[in-house]
Amino acid sequence: MKALVTGAAGFIGAHVSRALSNEGAAVRAFDAQEPPAHAAASEWARGDVLDPDALRRAADGCDAIFHLAAVYSYYRRDAERMQRVNIEGTRNVLAAAGERRVVHTSSAATCGPVPGRPATEDDSPPAWELKVAYKRSKIESERLAREAGAVVVNPTTPVGPGDARPTPTGKMIRDVAAGRARAYVSSTALNVVSVEDVARGHVLAYERGRAGERYLLGGEDMPLRDVFAVVATAAGVEPPRVAIPFRLVLGSAWLADRALALFGREPELLVLDSVRLARVPALFSSERARRELGYSWRPAREALEEAVADRIERAAVVS
Repeated sequence: MKALVTGAAGFIGAHVSRALSNEGAAVRAFDAQEPPAHAAASEWARGDVLDPDALRRAADGCDAIFHLAAVYSYYRRDAERMQRVNIEGTRNVLAAAGERRVVHTSSAATCGPVPGRPATEDDSPPAWELKVAYKRSKIESERLAREAGAVVVNPTTPVGPGDARPTPTGKMIRDVAAGRARAYVSSTALNVVSVEDVARGHVLAYERGRAGERYLLGGEDMPLRDVFAVVATAAGVEPPRVAIPFRLVLGSAWLADRALALFGREPELLVLDSVRLARVPALFSSERARRELGYSWRPAREALEEAVADRIERAAVVS
């Protein structure tokens, strides 16, 4: 098989390229960014998903398309770009795919969370979360993909090596490992999964997934307190001890957000859209993927420790 991977320079995309290569597939990577040092593609095509002609050329000769190119951000300044890349880019990829099998990378954010229990693929996020531009863009791009018959995968909170830019999750790990996080939101929980397990789940989705269906690729539900404790311990720093109620954090983020209007710049720590998503514990079930795809996952602690080790190794190389 020859597979086109869009967003191959990204955190998950680079790991999907490697997982496909490990299975014997030829990989043509497609990204506007330079290839990362750990890129595993046999071919590299520079291009933008907003360029339909470049996509058609990249898809030529490929048997399948793995669409991972997206803007993942909670900053207001990225909202317009998210709408274009995540929605129009997906529309362009689907047009270039034609009859080829497509695996579309969405997000667990389109499935939940649901108060009081783990969300499944049959759920949807609460209406008030649609204020978040990232959520809106992923919901619409997923709708396009499912209507076109793509297999959709919904990663939860992937962590692990290679998150160099970093993603919002990678930035959280970096801040905790550096001792900059002094507190945590008392009500928040995450479903943490190894990025390598997510990458393998993409391959399984291609092989066994049902067209138009979606599959949560997750791992282990953990309170944010425990996530921070594992990261801090692995980095050799003191874990955050102060639990802050959600309403207090939300109020602080709202006040910080006013800096955009008053001073023309967004806060880098208390980003309002990111804080909004901490209201309900982000718990998810990957039972459908386990049952239909044969998907499995490693303990979250292992994935978090690997993420910290990678961060420390990168810092040592830079210094």
